[in-house]
Amino acid sequence: MSKPKLQLLFFSSIFIVFLCFFHGKSSHLELEDDSWLDDEDDAVNMVQSHQNSRSRCELSDGKWVYDQSYPLYDSTCPYLSTAVTCQKNGRPDSDYEKWRWKPNSCSIPRFDALKFLGKMRRKRIMLVGDSIMRNQWESLVCLVQGVVPTGRKIVTYNGPSMAFHAMDFETSIEFSWAPLLVELNKGADKKRILHLDLIEENAKYWRGVDVLVFDSAHWWTHSDKSSSWDYYMEGHSLYTNINPMVAYQKGLTTWAKWIDLNLDPRKNRVIFRSMSPRHNRENGWRCYNQKQPLAYFSHQHVPEPLIVLQTVLRNMRFPVYLQDITTMSAFRRDGHPSVYRRAMGQEERQHPGGLSSDCSHWCLPGVPDSWNEMLSALL
Repeated sequence: MSKPKLQLLFFSSIFIVFLCFFHGKSSHLELEDDSWLDDEDDAVNMVQSHQNSRSRCELSDGKWVYDQSYPLYDSTCPYLSTAVTCQKNGRPDSDYEKWRWKPNSCSIPRFDALKFLGKMRRKRIMLVGDSIMRNQWESLVCLVQGVVPTGRKIVTYNGPSMAFHAMDFETSIEFSWAPLLVELNKGADKKRILHLDLIEENAKYWRGVDVLVFDSAHWWTHSDKSSSWDYYMEGHSLYTNINPMVAYQKGLTTWAKWIDLNLDPRKNRVIFRSMSPRHNRENGWRCYNQKQPLAYFSHQHVPEPLIVLQTVLRNMRFPVYLQDITTMSAFRRDGHPSVYRRAMGQEERQHPGGLSSDCSHWCLPGVPDSWNEMLSALL
């Protein structure tokens, strides 16, 4: 073969390889594609991740669809806290249990407990955060536990952590209490000190876990009257007052450094769930007696903690997937316990005005089940 023909063949081959590569980066594959981790980043998307663009689907861009086949379990699940069993506590309506989230550009599979346990065989998944993450943990355990025989499941406790074990699958679904991620300790004068640069007392429980799901936002935004600390500390410096979002950024950066230094992307997956919205206006009565999701928003609002979180994740080496549930959950002011956070007598049901109304946590079955269907799809 002549030299010009060889050169032509060589350059043609290079061009074909280039076209194949370019096409692969711009096409869309199923969510189940294992290549969901990449270095790409998009500051505009509400759902941000290092997810490969080939499998990207805007999971947070969608609508709630009424589905009579839901819920996937009921409030008799033995792992539910009293405060979220709204039906048992006397809530008269139940339509809030029958809505599922449907993204516009793809679909989220119905939760399959056996498939989830199969994917998590011989693995640990841990949800780390505050009481709303505990809310999500209870949802996930209830979604799974029905397919596990009675004698083959157990809950164990270790410090601030608890774990549901599906023994035949050698799988544990765990929750670890760390609402600020960084350490909150008492000083010599019994004052509470939030250490913005210390994390190991919490992080020691995260070691050896295959899939970690984090959230941390609500406690950082508490007002002075309800904050859980008296001082901030960074290094040897003590502060009585720092802008909450500056403190949040410092705390998240400490968390990010721990993830970068201690986890291996080939062995671990990390998901950060965005903040759950509260419908607390009107002194907590904004969600009382609400029976339908909101139809639309008059304007889209991106919470400041989400912007801070996006910035921290963007600067990490470890590929963390940001699971945005903020927008989808903001439609669901009907999904909170409100006054049905505990069992009430007939008199209280007729005159609930003197009771406190919880518009932060979620009734179960309910909204967190959709978060977990999304989580299962991501895995």
